[in-house]
Amino acid sequence: MVEIKNLTKRYGNILAVNDISFTANPGEILGLLGPNGAGKSTTLNIITGYLSSTSGSVTVEGFDILSDPKRAKAKIGYLPEQPPLYPEMTVRKYLEFVFDLKKVRLPKREHIEEVMTIVMLSDVADRVIRNLSKGYRQRVGLAGALIGNPPVLILDEPTVGLDPKQIIETRRLIKTLGKKHTVIFSSHVLSEVSAICDRVVMINKGTIVADSPIDKLSEVISGTGLLTLEVEGSPSAVRAAIGAVDGVRRVTHTSGVSYTVSYNSDIDVRRGIFKALAKADCPILMMTAGGLTLEESFLKLTQGGDD
Repeated sequence: MVEIKNLTKRYGNILAVNDISFTANPGEILGLLGPNGAGKSTTLNIITGYLSSTSGSVTVEGFDILSDPKRAKAKIGYLPEQPPLYPEMTVRKYLEFVFDLKKVRLPKREHIEEVMTIVMLSDVADRVIRNLSKGYRQRVGLAGALIGNPPVLILDEPTVGLDPKQIIETRRLIKTLGKKHTVIFSSHVLSEVSAICDRVVMINKGTIVADSPIDKLSEVISGTGLLTLEVEGSPSAVRAAIGAVDGVRRVTHTSGVSYTVSYNSDIDVRRGIFKALAKADCPILMMTAGGLTLEESFLKLTQGGDD
């Protein structure tokens, strides 16, 4: 688990990170989302101990990154945006070097083979890193982060510069790693976050503007949930039945048997709608949740408007 409390970072008069707090829980994939320059990389650099904070605290698996850095950093595997590789080394030699540097107390050969298998590097184990593609070099950096089996993985823009096939493979790999590790990764790519993470912390100008499960983000922003329904029966009977349900704000008959229902997001109206329509003898053919898209949510929060 990673716990950030009231984290602030100043560069002179510039406030890069402004009093942010959030927690990444065990087995969770948390996406740190925001536009370029929002403060994502600064936050990750502070979490990993690469930068010190102006104020606030970061604890990793119970160890404070400033007062107990050795034990805190031992719990972290870090992949910066530009992996710090030694291009003249082979993949295997580089991972052996990282193993020794971290002073890992595991069977060396077996552990390195296991990590290379996880990140699909076994077929290039004895190739020189400088001769590998960007995608393979990114995997080598991720393998280095995994050496020692740290419980927390910090990934800064892990798919930057990769081709579409490599992006898909990296996303799949991160999802797999999320089953055994706490994963925090930063991105400004919306499709990346929606494809990978369980929860999103959205940062804009150094401040958290949203912290929500990915599927609830639009409701958190607007305070309103949206349902799309297909219902048999007269439109007047359907509107009257749904409109009487506690929490429903508005019922719109869009066409034929199709309706949209907006409701207070703090109330789950689905059961009430089902009972009301059953009582009115208006069968539900389909009911799905809707709301703002991730793109609309992102723009609303980072641009401060509804456009």
